[in-house]
Amino acid sequence: MRKLLRINSQVKFAAAALILVMLAAAVPACSRGPLRFAWLSDTHVGSDRGADDLRAAVADINAAKGLNFILVTGDVTEMGSFDELRLAKDILDGLRVRYYIIPGNHDTKWSESGATDFPRLWGSDRFVFAKGLVRFIGMHQGPVMKMGDGHWAPQDVRWLDKLLAEKGSKNRPTVFVTHYPLDESIANWFVVLDKLKTIPTAAVLVGHGHSNRAMDFEGVPGVMSRSILGTKDVAPGYTVVEIGAKAMTFSERTGSKTLPPWHTIELDKSRPPTAAGGRETSGEEGKAGSPPRPDFSLNGLYPDVRVRWRYDTGWTIASSAAVSGETIVVGDASGVVRALRFADGSVAWEFHSGGPVYSTPDVGGGRVVFGSTDGAVYALDAATGKPIWKAATQRPVVACPRIADGVVFIGSSDSVFRALDLATGQAVWSHEGIEGFVETRLLVADGKVVFGAWDGRLYALDEKTGQLAWKWQGDRPSPLYSPAACWPVAANGRVFIVAPDKRMTAVDLATGHEVWRTDRWAVRESIGLSEDRKRVYVRTTQDIVAAISTAADTPEPVWETNAGFGYDINSAMLVEKDGVVFYGTKNGLLIALDAVTGAVEWKYRVGVALLNTVTPLSGREVVVTDFDGRVSLVVSDR
Repeated sequence: MRKLLRINSQVKFAAAALILVMLAAAVPACSRGPLRFAWLSDTHVGSDRGADDLRAAVADINAAKGLNFILVTGDVTEMGSFDELRLAKDILDGLRVRYYIIPGNHDTKWSESGATDFPRLWGSDRFVFAKGLVRFIGMHQGPVMKMGDGHWAPQDVRWLDKLLAEKGSKNRPTVFVTHYPLDESIANWFVVLDKLKTIPTAAVLVGHGHSNRAMDFEGVPGVMSRSILGTKDVAPGYTVVEIGAKAMTFSERTGSKTLPPWHTIELDKSRPPTAAGGRETSGEEGKAGSPPRPDFSLNGLYPDVRVRWRYDTGWTIASSAAVSGETIVVGDASGVVRALRFADGSVAWEFHSGGPVYSTPDVGGGRVVFGSTDGAVYALDAATGKPIWKAATQRPVVACPRIADGVVFIGSSDSVFRALDLATGQAVWSHEGIEGFVETRLLVADGKVVFGAWDGRLYALDEKTGQLAWKWQGDRPSPLYSPAACWPVAANGRVFIVAPDKRMTAVDLATGHEVWRTDRWAVRESIGLSEDRKRVYVRTTQDIVAAISTAADTPEPVWETNAGFGYDINSAMLVEKDGVVFYGTKNGLLIALDAVTGAVEWKYRVGVALLNTVTPLSGREVVVTDFDGRVSLVVSDR
C-alpha cells in the first residue's frame, strides 16, 4: 500500500512539474515582460459607494501602463437589477483595455430577470480567451433566484466539458475564474474541481470573501481577491496579477500605488506548486481542510424510501412542479415547459417559450399558466401543451401565477401586478406602482390578493378591482429583508409570513395590522400551512422545524422537532399532504414529518443540489425538482 502511495505521489509530482514547465513557456519572453492584468471583484454597484469606487478603479486602470486585460469576478451589483447592471456596464465600458466579466450571487439570486439581463447586456455570463498559450476560463455558480449554496448549472458544466474536449485542451495551461471558492459554499463544488485536476490548472481565481487570501483546493492553487470597495478604515483598491517565467504574483493596488506582492505562486519546474511562504499542495482528496465528498449512506437507514423514476432535463430547474390530471408540469432554464406522466416520468408534451422559466405553473380550467423570462405570461392547453394565449409584459416574468374564479393573478418585474382572464388572457385589471419585482406564489384569500415584493413590503390588493387594500412593512426596511420569496399562507383571518430578517409575522388579513411578530425561531423564507389550517409550519436555519398555532393571539408552538438537517437557508416551502409534512433542503435532503406530532417519518438524500418546493401526490409519493435539472418521483413504502 505504501509503495502504491509513493507511485501515486510521483505521478502527481510529475504532472505538477509538467504544468509549471508549460506555464513558464506560455508567458511572454522576459525581454517582452510578464503577462499582466488587473483583477476587480465584488464591485457591488447599487450599494452606497459601489459606483463611485468602480469609477475610481476604472480611472486608475486607464492611467496605468502595461495591462493586457481586466478580469471582473462577480457581485458586480448589489441586487442584480437592470438599472444596476446597466450602470455597472456603462462604467466598465469606460475601460481602455478589454475586460472579461462573470456574475456573482448578488447578480443572480436577487435578479428581477432570473439572471437573464446579465447575458443580454454583456453577451454572455461566461468567457474563454487566451493570452499567449495561457487559457482563461470564466464561469459563475449562481445560485439563480434561490437562497442556498452556489451550484454549477448542468448547462454550464456541459459548456466546460466541451471546452476541455477540444484538441490540445488537456495540455493547455489554464487559469480558472469564478466567484465562489471551490469548497462547500458550492453544493456540487467537486464537479468542476475534478475536471480542473485533469488539465494543467495554474490557479483558480475567486471573489466573494472581500479579502486577499491564498487558498488550496485539493492541491489546485487558489487565490481570493479583495472587494474594490473602500470602507471607513480601508481605501478602495483592486488586485494586479503578473505571470512571469518563474512566478505568478498578486499585488494590491490602492491609493494609486501598487504594493509589493502579498502572494506568490512559484513556477519552479523542479517541485510541485508552492505558495511562497506556505505549505506545498498535495492534490489529495479528503486531506485536512478539504470538504467531504457527498455521502448517501443516510438512505440506507430508510430502505423503504426510493426513487420510482427520474427525468433529467439537463438544465437548471429553479421552480416547482404543478399537478395537471395524471401529469406534473415543470419548466427549466432552457425555456421548455414539460408535462411528465405520473406513471413512469415519460413526456406527455413539451412547449418552448422564449426564455428560461423560473415560474412555478398553476393549473385550472383546463389551462396551464406560467411566466417566462422572455417577458410573457402563457396559457397552454393542459392536455396537449398547445398555446391558448400569450400576454406580454415589459420585463421578464419570474413570478408564480395563481388561478382563482377564472382569473389569473400574477406579478412581474415591470412594477405592474396583473389580473388576466383565464379564457382569453385579456386584462381584468392591473395595479401599478409595485416598487420591487415579484417572484412569489401569491395568496388569494377572503377577497384579497396578497404577495410580497423585493421592496420590503407585503401587499394586499382587492381581488375584484386591484385597488390597494393595505401594505405592510417590517421594522427593518431593507429590500434584502423583504417577505418576497416566501409563499404567504392564511388561516383564521390572518396572513403568516417569514423573511430574511429572521422574523415570523402574523398580519390581520382584513386590515394589514400586525397581530404578532417574533424572533423566537430563527426563520428565513420557508413556511407552510397544515391541511386543517390549524398549524403554520416553519423551518429554522439550524435543524428545527416548528408548527405554530394559527388561532392563538401570540406565537404559540404546537410542536418543535430537531430534524437534523444542519444549517439550511433554502427558500423552499413546507407542504403537507395526507398528514405528512414534506420539506427539501439546500443540499438535496428530503424530509417527511408527521403533521400532528412533528416526528420524523423518514429522510432521503435525493442528491446534492438544492431542492425546490416539493409537490406531494399523496402522503407516500412526492415529486421533487432540483438545481441539477432533475425531476424525481420519490415514494415511501412504509
